[in-house]
Amino acid sequence: MSKYDVSGFLHVVFFWLSESPQPSDASQLVEGCKQYLSAIPSVLRLEAGLPANTPRKEVDSSYGVCLLVEFADVAGHDLYQTHPDHIEFQHKCGHLWSRVQVYDTLI
Repeated sequence: MSKYDVSGFLHVVFFWLSESPQPSDASQLVEGCKQYLSAIPSVLRLEAGLPANTPRKEVDSSYGVCLLVEFADVAGHDLYQTHPDHIEFQHKCGHLWSRVQVYDTLI
């Protein structure tokens, strides 16, 4: 296997909290990620958390919650996107964010 062979897929999502966030919104969103998304069959790994306190000019900590999901391949990601649990997560937790930025990466 060369260093350019693809062995997986990372889905990294940054959420900016709603315009008038409540103190518990970030923790509710982290818990919602875990509750609704972690049991989707194609998910190999799921992590959700808050910005780290690492102030440097290169670090963007303007988001409220980061979600990282690992899949074996693009097909696993595609299944996740249309899975009923993912749709329910968006429906139940969508009020908690005002902006989402997604970075999908082949690894």
